Amino acid sequence: MTLNVSWEQYNTLVERLALNVYDSGWRFNQVICIARGGLRVGDVLSRIFEVPLAILSTHSYTAEGGTVRGQLVIAEHMTMTAPRLGERVLLVDDMVDSGHTLEVVFNTLPERFPHIADIRTAVVWYKGHSVFKPDYYVDYLADSPWIHQPFEVYDTLRPDALQARLGDVAAPRGKKT
Repeated sequence: MTLNVSWEQYNTLVERLALNVYDSGWRFNQVICIARGGLRVGDVLSRIFEVPLAILSTHSYTAEGGTVRGQLVIAEHMTMTAPRLGERVLLVDDMVDSGHTLEVVFNTLPERFPHIADIRTAVVWYKGHSVFKPDYYVDYLADSPWIHQPFEVYDTLRPDALQARLGDVAAPRGKKT
């Protein structure tokens, strides 16, 4: 089974996630997003809640076009918009699929940053076969479908195909010769 998500649907789901967190009454002072899937979610939530955003890159899907999970690699450093990581952290991603990445990052952050007093997790989609249950989510997908998100078009779009698609509109502007 496959779930195809449009930009409008995606944006509405992220906004619903923000309201789920808000309605819980829990307050946090830092968003950490897991890149790449959580980048857009983290950006929106940090803007809505007016808290700093930190980006933590991970990588595990390597084989067969990014559909088979390999060894999880967590970046040694985070990119942050504040001088110090907050104490009450909302860890976000787009989905919890197997649950492996979110669980490992959730457990690793307090070890790396002992000043973290509270950490909770938020995702748009929580799949039924996940071994980790997020604190906040919008859609529980019991049948764990493959999700095609609207930005995935860029996974295979290359500059020459983009130029062909946009035609004259994509002509270089201000290019020095």
